[in-house]
Amino acid sequence: MRHIISLLMENEAGALSRVAGLFSARGYNIESLTVAPTEDATLSRMTIVTRGSDEIIEQITKQLNKLVDTVRVVDLSDGGHIERELMLVKVRAEGILREEMKRMSDIFRGRIIDVTDKTYTIEMTGAGHKLDAFLGALDKSAILETVRTGASGIGRGDRILKS
Repeated sequence: MRHIISLLMENEAGALSRVAGLFSARGYNIESLTVAPTEDATLSRMTIVTRGSDEIIEQITKQLNKLVDTVRVVDLSDGGHIERELMLVKVRAEGILREEMKRMSDIFRGRIIDVTDKTYTIEMTGAGHKLDAFLGALDKSAILETVRTGASGIGRGDRILKS
């Protein structure tokens, strides 16, 4: 099962490498990873997407809590949460493809953020399945380059990750 684990860590050198090392040493895979400082510059928030049984996720959570730099760990998948991913995709936009790419971007609520005489770069945010659907709707030969951030998530309502 897919899980989104969110953790607060001390914002210092080596913290990210300790988390990645924990996963690799135990043979767990990280599907996506995002990390950035929080509103408190001394803390970073890390969002990890991984897959595993409840027992494996419990083990990962326990191991993350043991890391010296860890302040708090939450499995966002255990309750209501909101998740988003950012994608930038560069597509061919020549001749009849130009209008088609504009139309597809509009349908999926994307924004064209760069235009050349031969390409569009489209910015799109949403759940991963929405971004996958957009890519699936395009002719594969029209896609020149794709960059995705991975999921970022936050608890709904009163669910807050604070130290």
